[in-house]
Amino acid sequence: MEAWIPITIAAAFLQNVRSMLQKQAMRALSSNGAAYTRFCFALPFVWVYFAVLLSAQAMPELNWTFLGYCVLGGVAQIASTSLLVAAFSHGNFAVATAFSKTEVAQTGLVGLVLLGDALTLSTVSGVIVSFFGVVILSTRGRIGSIRDGQRALVLGLLAGTGLALASVSYRAAALSLSDGGFLIRAGTTLAVTVTLQSLLMGVYLWAREPGEIGRVLGSWRSSVWVGLSGALASVAWFTAMTLVSAVLVRALGQVELLFTFAASVWFFKEQVHARDLAGAGLIVAGVLLLL
Repeated sequence: MEAWIPITIAAAFLQNVRSMLQKQAMRALSSNGAAYTRFCFALPFVWVYFAVLLSAQAMPELNWTFLGYCVLGGVAQIASTSLLVAAFSHGNFAVATAFSKTEVAQTGLVGLVLLGDALTLSTVSGVIVSFFGVVILSTRGRIGSIRDGQRALVLGLLAGTGLALASVSYRAAALSLSDGGFLIRAGTTLAVTVTLQSLLMGVYLWAREPGEIGRVLGSWRSSVWVGLSGALASVAWFTAMTLVSAVLVRALGQVELLFTFAASVWFFKEQVHARDLAGAGLIVAGVLLLL
């Protein structure tokens, strides 16, 4: 088994854990404040990981191309988060969710344009099949009339574009470093990006939501776990995307929804419907096509 496969599955699992923990943090914070926890509380853990890497090997020489891709990816990820929040507040939640899931297909196109990452027939087939499974499982039949959620549709698509641009940019940044193994190149990209995101979102909250940074820091007892799980997930995502094309990583990463589905059934005892099983089956079939 190639290394990127278990690394990506671990990333998807850890991201699912972070999402569940982050929902708890949102009870006392604004949407932007809750989003900020994933960056500011992850930063110390990211830098500890980076320091461990530096103790074993030299830091790669940075260049302007690397920094440019880090800025592009970091800003695109922040923008995609805000767009998705806006999509949820303007119309049909299910429409926004469904169209944000075009992220994987958009990642393939962006990777092809920016990096020349090849799209094989099996990759395209896997992306298409798993996309329909993700839509079925994430919306659970609630899409309804597309006309009723046109703004949510557009914002959802743009959120997917932001995530696609971020994923490809992170891979491009790591590949632009001319020396070092994949771990140090991925770790350097992660450290620079999370630092940048923490600074940018911190300035935004200070300017637009006075007092929210204090509330974020005051939530440290729960948010520190958001930071830890988020940092571990990011380490895995960045490492996997340094090894193979971002579209493969993001497509396989959709198994996160299977973890969410399993948790809803086993822990929360939610009822399973035929469409849920169909959606899960399509995700699994799409992943098998990718592999």
